[in-house]
Parts: sequence; structure tokens; C-alpha cells
Amino acid sequence: MNGRTAVITGASGGIGRAVTRAFAEHGYNVALLARGTEGLAAAAEEARALGVKALPLSVDVADAEAVEQAADEIEDELGPIRIWVNDAFSSMFATFDQISSVEFARITEVTYLGFVNGTRAALSRMKSRNSGTIVQVSSALAYRGIPLQTAYCGAKHAVQGFTEALRCELLHDHSRVRLTGVVMPAVNTPQFSWVINRLPRKPRPVPPIYQPEVAAQAVLYAAEHPRRREYWVGGSTVLTLLANRVAPGLLDRYLGRFGVSSQYTSDDAKPGGGGNLWRPADGSRGHDYGAHGRFDDDAHARSIQVWASQHRPGLAVAAAAAAAAGLWLARRR
Repeated sequence: MNGRTAVITGASGGIGRAVTRAFAEHGYNVALLARGTEGLAAAAEEARALGVKALPLSVDVADAEAVEQAADEIEDELGPIRIWVNDAFSSMFATFDQISSVEFARITEVTYLGFVNGTRAALSRMKSRNSGTIVQVSSALAYRGIPLQTAYCGAKHAVQGFTEALRCELLHDHSRVRLTGVVMPAVNTPQFSWVINRLPRKPRPVPPIYQPEVAAQAVLYAAEHPRRREYWVGGSTVLTLLANRVAPGLLDRYLGRFGVSSQYTSDDAKPGGGGNLWRPADGSRGHDYGAHGRFDDDAHARSIQVWASQHRPGLAVAAAAAAAAGLWLARRR
């Protein structure tokens, strides 16, 4: 296990925090990138307690030069980067006309260009060694936009297009650097407490909701089995993406009617608040949010769909055996 280095952006909280723990549990030395301090420090301590090296780096992924410098420091301290997980993002709960052009640009810089910057830093080092894996933590919203999240959906769609184009280039070059994605459902993360909210009530993920550990295990599996172009997590993701392929117009109307109210609770929101768009939620005067949000009672700790997607060959063999047995029994009759 020694010498395996994984980089996780957005590692201080939410899915990134759970991914950090999952990689550390599997013996990877981890480099943790995020803007804050307290969440990063706590994540690093969790990883070290599992017996691996951890390097926390306070970095804004929208700053390409800072990401490059971080990559240099990681390889100096931990050795060659084997896996790079892009997860950092920012968002806002608001209608499009409530989001200023400056705010929209900032969300795009973090959520889209942050992935571009991380991918560039990883790829420039991996290509020279002709090995390594880059994992893009994506979302069902990269395929299907929903109301109240125009900036985030736009950025995730951009990540999807960028990733597909880059994958084609790697295939053309016969590169052994792997590029894969993990498409997430609604996850119980602290983002619903730290992003800017301009709704009259507190925001919530659209059910069904999954715990961040479900997402983290899917990311770990994708990193270690990167030959598939992407993995879908959760039955809701599968249904959403398939419905959008078959009847996108009908889905437009459904989300126009129910997509707004399904994203907030009955609790009134406090007015104001700058969220984490311009400064980290876990800054020097903040606190450690951890991986989980406030929806533990409603979140699923496992997903049958994820297990099935990771065991497709075995399930196919079992299905073929069952079909053969059924045919044999039918002939016996």
C-alpha cells in the first residue's frame, strides 16, 4: 500500500470528506485540497489515525496557479500522484434572476474551472508517466437541470462536456491515463447548511437521499476500476437519466410543477448570509462540518443499485445460469 497517493479536492466536508476516509481506509496516502482550515485539519487527522500520510493544503481550486503549486508540493511530499479526485464545488439556492453575474461567474469558476484546473494539474504529471486515474465526481444534474440551481447545473453540464472531449483525446493518443466519472444522486452533505440560500425556507436535497459514505465507496471503486466511462449511483439517478433521455419535455413540466417545493423544508430560512461562495465555511472562525448534513434520519446508508452496477459480470453469469436452468427444467417437462 505504501507509495499510493490520492488527491481529493473539496476534502474538508461532505462527499470529499467521506472519500478521504475511504481512501485512507484502503491504505492510500492522501492529499487534501480545500479553502478552509478546520475541516481540512480534522480530515487529515482522521486519515493519519488510519495509518497513512495526509497532506492538507488550503487551496482555491478556481486558482489554476495555486492548484499547480499544490500538485508540485504533493509530489514532493507524498510521491507521484496515482489518483486525482475532483469534487470541490460551490452553489446557490435561488432563482436565476436572484443570482448576480458576479455570483454566477464565481460558481462557474469553482464548480467547472476547478475541475479543469485539477484535471490539468493531474494530467500533466500522469501523461509523462503514462499512468494514473482522474475521477470526476459528477451529478445527475450534469444531465438534467432543475430549478433553483441554474449556476450549478450549468457548471456540471460543462464538466460533462469537457470530460467527454478529453476522454476522446486520451483514447486517440492510446494513453494509459484513465478518466472516469461518478454520477451522484441527492446526498446528505453539509452543503445545505453552508451555500447561499435565497429561498424563503431552508433548502434540502430532493429525495431519495443517500449518505456520503455510499458516494465515497462508489468513488473509491471507480478509481480502482476506471475502465468504465462512468458509474451511476442510486436508483434515482438511473431513473432521472433514463427519463430525461426518453421524455425530457415531460420531465420539464414535472419539475416546473414540483421541482421548486421539493427543494425546501417547512422551516423558515434566516435572512442574509453569505454562504461559502466567497470564503470557506470552515475558516479560522468556522468549525468542522464533517461529512454528514442534517438529514441523517432520511438518508439511505446503502444502495442496491450501486452494488449491482459493481457486480455486473457476476450478475450476468447468474442470470444466464438461471435462464439455462429454467430452459432445462422446461424441456424436462
